[in-house]
Amino acid sequence: MITLSVNGRDHQVDADPATPLLYVLRDDLEMNAAKFGCGLGQCGSCMVLVDGAPVVSCVTPIVVLEGRAIRTVEGLGTVDDPGPVQRAFMEEQAAQCGYCIPGFMISAQALLERTPSPSDAEIRDALKPNLCRCGTHMRIMKAVRRAAGFMQTADAGATTSNGEDRR
Repeated sequence: MITLSVNGRDHQVDADPATPLLYVLRDDLEMNAAKFGCGLGQCGSCMVLVDGAPVVSCVTPIVVLEGRAIRTVEGLGTVDDPGPVQRAFMEEQAAQCGYCIPGFMISAQALLERTPSPSDAEIRDALKPNLCRCGTHMRIMKAVRRAAGFMQTADAGATTSNGEDRR
């Protein structure tokens, strides 16, 4: 048994330690946002956050993830209360087929958590591991910029006028 912490909850997984995380997420935990794309870690469709960093889950064995915080697109928000990145991607209609979008959202989330006001060059660099065959790259860029604005507005609203944290 391996214990995985996914989206803030611990899950006991009875699988071969070499099993890629993607299969455990989809088959055992029924979290289907991360997609199987290439199976080689080259397209980004299966990306998740591990300790805040984007990781391709199709080639990451679960044995190296015990004790680490895993976050999937499902952990960024809900249908009723989407997170800033999810909301921005919806509002900008960044998806065409949608297959690659979970990976792009994960890359965007990681970027915005470490760089709240990224330049276009920083956004492009953060999104390099993700492939979109539909060509919605310009809408994805707009969505990341919009998400940055949402997150900055939320952070600004979390402090009082004298700088005390409201959260």
